[in-house]
Amino acid sequence: MPAQHSKSIALTAELERWVDERVASGSYKNASEVMRDALRALRERQERHQAELTEIQARIVLSLDQADRGDYAGGSGEDAIRRAFETGIKRARVCSPGD
Repeated sequence: MPAQHSKSIALTAELERWVDERVASGSYKNASEVMRDALRALRERQERHQAELTEIQARIVLSLDQADRGDYAGGSGEDAIRRAFETGIKRARVCSPGD
């Protein structure tokens, strides 16, 4: 893919060696390909992180709404933790490979 725009960037000696090693190994044709791939991976990681945060926020809002309606499990915090572990163990048994 021809470069649409060029940027000059400064790398630490360690990162420069790493980029050069990727090119020397034949994994990439040049340093630009390494940088584009690294930036795509960074963008994907940040998008995944944002999606996870959005999901957490939605779950918190749902939980608060349920609590406001009085729709929550009774018992102590210790009881809730015990139930959560029991549920996790049951799910692990159902989903375990080789069964």
